Amino acid sequence: MTPGCKRLIERCRTRPIAHVAAEMGISRATASKWVGRYRRHGELGLLDRSSAPARQPTSTPGRLAERIESMWREREWPAPDITFEHDQEGTPVGRRITRLLAQLGLNRRKFIAPNGMTTRQPQRITAERPGRTVHFDVKKVGRIPDGGG
Repeated sequence: MTPGCKRLIERCRTRPIAHVAAEMGISRATASKWVGRYRRHGELGLLDRSSAPARQPTSTPGRLAERIESMWREREWPAPDITFEHDQEGTPVGRRITRLLAQLGLNRRKFIAPNGMTTRQPQRITAERPGRTVHFDVKKVGRIPDGGG
C-alpha cells in the first residue's frame, strides 16, 4: 500500500471525500474508488491488481489451440490453410489465427521447424574490391516526380 493511499484513507475517516480529493489533487471519483475498495476489502483492496479480464468466453478452447499448433509445427501449414481445414470440418476458427500463434510464441518463421531451428540461411554481401558495393537509403519526403524535380 502506498503512503498516498494510506493518507487518503486516514483523512477520509473524518472528512468528506470531495474535500480530501481536492486537497490531494485527485478527482473525487478516484478518491471514492480507493476508499470504497478499502471499505470492502481492507488493505488487500489497495494492492495493485491485473487489468486482464478474469475470464474470456470467446477465447479459443485448449484442444483447438493444441491442434492449430500441431498443424503449424508438424505440417508447416500457413494460417489461411489451417482456417480452411477447420471450416471444412465444421469447426469454424477466426480468420486471424495469427494472434493465437503469437500468443503461443509461434509467430516467427524460425519456429516453423519442429526442432526450433531457423529455416533461413544468412547470406553475406561481398564486393570485388573496396568501394564497389554501396548501399543508399532513399526516402521521398516531398512530391518529387520520378526522374527528379
